[in-house]
Amino acid sequence: MSKELFNYFDKRHMKEILRQAPSDDGPVITLSRQSGCDGRLVAEAAAMLLNIRGKTDRWRTVDREIVRAVATAMDTEPKRIETFYKGVENSNLSEMIMAVSEDFVSDQTIKRVIEEVVLSICKEGYVVMVGGAGISIAQGVVNSLHVRLTAPFYWRVENVMGKHDISIDEAEESILLSDERRFKTIQTFLKQRSVNIDYLFDSIINRSRFNINQTASLIVSLYEARRASIEDAASTGAR
Repeated sequence: MSKELFNYFDKRHMKEILRQAPSDDGPVITLSRQSGCDGRLVAEAAAMLLNIRGKTDRWRTVDREIVRAVATAMDTEPKRIETFYKGVENSNLSEMIMAVSEDFVSDQTIKRVIEEVVLSICKEGYVVMVGGAGISIAQGVVNSLHVRLTAPFYWRVENVMGKHDISIDEAEESILLSDERRFKTIQTFLKQRSVNIDYLFDSIINRSRFNINQTASLIVSLYEARRASIEDAASTGAR
């Protein structure tokens, strides 16, 4: 993400973006993924392809940068935001104890700011957002495409082992913890929680069947079809 994107995260700019009409929102692609599906690499390849096809340089990826952006907006340490995303929410008692600290930031405050930051990024548009609860927060953005990357468990285990040079036991544990954490993050930001989250996605792609560039190409094709559908609906409504 460019430095300019971080510079605009002041309260005034966020409020301006959040106030813009829904018709001006996006475009945004949210990319949810199971652990070991190379979400960031797929997102980068998709953004690059979108820029090439659109003859532009506006498309960008957003991933871990959300943590820093939220921390900047709240003037707090990124570690505090990471802790929230990891699902280690404070109990009522621990929040009461920590509230005496000048640096204390409640979970509810963090959740609200994450929603504002993520939604403002999505509304400003031309972004492929990896995780960060984008799928939950951007459900109301009409000019959007929501994709989930999945793959068989042991395909993902082998992928993680190869990339991080770790044992099978370490890879299995890492994937299970990451999948649980990501599922909880999606649930946390949904207005109505559901055990089955498949309905949130426009498409689910099995990464074991396609390499990174093929997966990115599929996503771009889906986005172009989705955009055409939105434009057709708009023109029909105008008649």
